[in-house]
Amino acid sequence: MDWTTISTWWSRTATLQILGILLLGQLVSFLLALMSITSSLIAQFGVDAPLTQSLFTYGSLALVYGSILLYRHQKPLVSWYWYLLLGFADAQGCYLVIKAYQYTSVTSVTLLDCWTVPWAILLTWIFLGTRYSLWQLCGGTLCVLGLSLVLFSDTWDGGGGGGGGSKPVLGDVLVIVGTVFYAISNVVEEFCVKKKDRVETVTMLGVYGFLVTAIEVFMFYSLAPFVLKVDWLYFVSFLVVAIGLIIYSTTEKKLVPASATTEDENLNTEYQILNGENESSTFAQNDSLASRGKPHWKLDGEASLG
Repeated sequence: MDWTTISTWWSRTATLQILGILLLGQLVSFLLALMSITSSLIAQFGVDAPLTQSLFTYGSLALVYGSILLYRHQKPLVSWYWYLLLGFADAQGCYLVIKAYQYTSVTSVTLLDCWTVPWAILLTWIFLGTRYSLWQLCGGTLCVLGLSLVLFSDTWDGGGGGGGGSKPVLGDVLVIVGTVFYAISNVVEEFCVKKKDRVETVTMLGVYGFLVTAIEVFMFYSLAPFVLKVDWLYFVSFLVVAIGLIIYSTTEKKLVPASATTEDENLNTEYQILNGENESSTFAQNDSLASRGKPHWKLDGEASLG
């Protein structure tokens, strides 16, 4: 076999590999498009359950690839906290992007999802030490400019050109924030896949993604009733009641002695002699009334004329 034959075979093999990668990428893009359309249809039917949608995906990954990993009897090659970061970041990205379908169009979500590329370039540059050429940076810059035009379009016409949406700008912002988490997930996943093992990485992505999503679903349904019930007036009411209790508890209570009872309960208390009152002044007032020829009342309740 001469050098020309080897070179031809190598070029043909490299070409086939490139074509295989391109076809695989197109297949992944097609599946992502199906997922986007499905999420958009679910949102149009009024179903708002982004966390529940992710549970099935993570559960399937953990079940399929976890079975392969158990069959290998392979010990983990990466520490658990890296997989926890991977599952948490991917779960948040899925939640925000799926949530965005409630507010903006599927076209805007699909295009803005490409924001993952510039974020991934930045993160790999910082943490993985990947260096990019000037042409690659220019291409990434053009992508950012094009995606900015999508955001500007939704702001300008309210998302009408892309299929509509109740709050297109809010949906676009959710997608962009979601792509930040997607970029973190992709960078960690790339590091684990290239340095360690692909099956283990996908398995742990499913396991920790499922755990994070399940915990968030539980927390949401547990805390939502309390959040919906509480109003700001409840806090004001609680503060006022607390202050009242403190004042009531710290103030000295003065006991009031009960008045002595009389034998005749029908006695009019208006004419009772008050304690400490001078009896002579009372009799003087009675004599004065008698001298004027006016009727007066004795203390025993009997009337007499002077």
